[in-house]
Amino acid sequence: MTEAAPPGGAATALAKRVAESALWTRVRLQRAIAAPSSRPAPMPPTDVLRTRAEWEQAAAECRRLRLPLHHDRPKNWDALGAVATILDRIGTDASVLDAGSARYSSVLPWLRLFGLKDLVGNNLEFGEDVRRDGVLFRYGDITGTDFPDGRFDAVTCMSVIEHGVPLEPFLAESARIIRSGGLLVVSTDYDQDPPDTTDKTAYGARVHIFSPVEIKEFVAVAEKHGLRLLGELALEHAERPVHWKRVGIDYTFIRLAFVRD
Repeated sequence: MTEAAPPGGAATALAKRVAESALWTRVRLQRAIAAPSSRPAPMPPTDVLRTRAEWEQAAAECRRLRLPLHHDRPKNWDALGAVATILDRIGTDASVLDAGSARYSSVLPWLRLFGLKDLVGNNLEFGEDVRRDGVLFRYGDITGTDFPDGRFDAVTCMSVIEHGVPLEPFLAESARIIRSGGLLVVSTDYDQDPPDTTDKTAYGARVHIFSPVEIKEFVAVAEKHGLRLLGELALEHAERPVHWKRVGIDYTFIRLAFVRD
């Protein structure tokens, strides 16, 4: 097993560990005294973040539900959409893998707060297995796992595939480990007219913003592997409501949900 180096260096890794500790301490305490009393308001399973107002509304909904906010506020939009889709279509008995997970990101803590118990995150950065409030984080490659066929009711993959993930192997593996009728929810960086990223890198790879053509190709490959898109693929957006300060670009997010045939 070769563990990937943590992106961002030692200082960033330390900050992430602090954030992770604070997050899971809150989840553990909140489950005992103030778990969410209602589910998220319905959100389209497949959608584009079109305006700043939309991610602000998602952050407000997280506050209403007492969900710990992601520090990068627009990311609350795609995480909330993924969680809402899983709760609406499968419920609190779902088994979920967060592929390419981070221990400080939102999907698994939020699902834990809603009462889900069979939750796993995998990532090439992880070494020894770690549990946080019953959630298992383990080493794993999202394009080739060791999980049995049909192991999960849902797989999420949030803001990961743009970082050089081989797309067809990822979709093939997701289809293998999701049961029939289960869900795949993916979010990624997107723009209807992507900005030039020729000289921009992050996390050891060139920055990539998906175009409409690439998204349509991704959906077509998913369908080839028995993953059918849920909802409508409308690719236009009025604003570029996401700003990545480190590389100085504006763009948006897209969230895609699929059901396994």
